[in-house]
Amino acid sequence: MTNAPSKQPEQQAPPVQKLQVRYAKRGRARFTSHRDFSRAFERALRRAGVPMAYSSGYNPHQRVSFANASPTGAATEAEYLEIGLREVADPEAVRVALDAALPDGLHVLEVVPAPPGGIADRLTASAWQIGVTGVPRAVLDRAVAALLAAEVVEVQRMTKTGMRTFDAREAIIGLEVADDATLRLVSRHGTPLVRPDDVLQALGQVEEGFVPTDPPLLTRLAQGEWDGTRIVGPFEARPSD
Repeated sequence: MTNAPSKQPEQQAPPVQKLQVRYAKRGRARFTSHRDFSRAFERALRRAGVPMAYSSGYNPHQRVSFANASPTGAATEAEYLEIGLREVADPEAVRVALDAALPDGLHVLEVVPAPPGGIADRLTASAWQIGVTGVPRAVLDRAVAALLAAEVVEVQRMTKTGMRTFDAREAIIGLEVADDATLRLVSRHGTPLVRPDDVLQALGQVEEGFVPTDPPLLTRLAQGEWDGTRIVGPFEARPSD
């Protein structure tokens, strides 16, 4: 007796259009984890009637690619993802429909046709606003000055593979005291990715008086490529384009 050949999974057609999306997490939605956002976004795609392309295989899934998600607890105005569609759609119509289908606090800000190449290649730096409480302005100034003057400031963070030690100073492009309770940070994306809380840990190492009384309020303001003066977002034209 011969075994019947196993049925091969249906092969899906490749996307006919790719769109890139900038979205925001505001208010209480900043506590949405990346996994929870992924599920909410996939539901929104179905409710909005976006003609999604699907992957091939035994468990086809919507063609959605996420890039550099912000940490849970951080608000953001500059998160990005890419979707693949089975038919051509108007990007602005997709934006309006998706924005209406998402839960409160999650907003689709821009949808544009995807240029050649992956969006992650254009996301190499971030600008952050960091709200701190309970730290006198003089201490903020000393801590920032000391961190910027240092060549190396090592911090530790628990990862999936255990505790890891890395240099937080190397990733900092710019750091300043914006007002008595706000820091502005521009940082490079690297491996491991240096996050705002790593920078706060570094500030506490170089200035013992830097002890915030409450958890920091983190907001990613921009994400893209550092051109020496500012962060150029991935939807902005570059001289080489």
